[in-house]
Amino acid sequence: MRVDKFLWSVRVFKTRSLATAAIREGKVFVGGVLIKASREVKPGEQISVRRNGITREWKVMDLPRSRVGASLVEHYTIEVTSQEELDKMETIRISRRKAPKMLGRPTKRNRRDWNKWMQ
Repeated sequence: MRVDKFLWSVRVFKTRSLATAAIREGKVFVGGVLIKASREVKPGEQISVRRNGITREWKVMDLPRSRVGASLVEHYTIEVTSQEELDKMETIRISRRKAPKMLGRPTKRNRRDWNKWMQ
């Protein structure tokens, strides 16, 4: 099975086009080697994908016939991402949650709150 199709099938990417684009941009490695989208993937190989500053890794257990449901992904891959990367992912997730959402210009209430805080 082609590696772009595999990554789409096990729900690493939402579309096959996104998987192909990531491979073309050099963000996907098999066994530590940069690959092309047409490369065949086999059970036992390790796939690394770098997205949003985090490198996630999976070991291929079996090849699905087509795209599988989220609950069935664990039959085809095992995640072997290092603990450092998982911690980094959690840190990014927490920082995004705590970041204040400012859309546009501050309101009169926001300015008053800031003025109280600054005094």
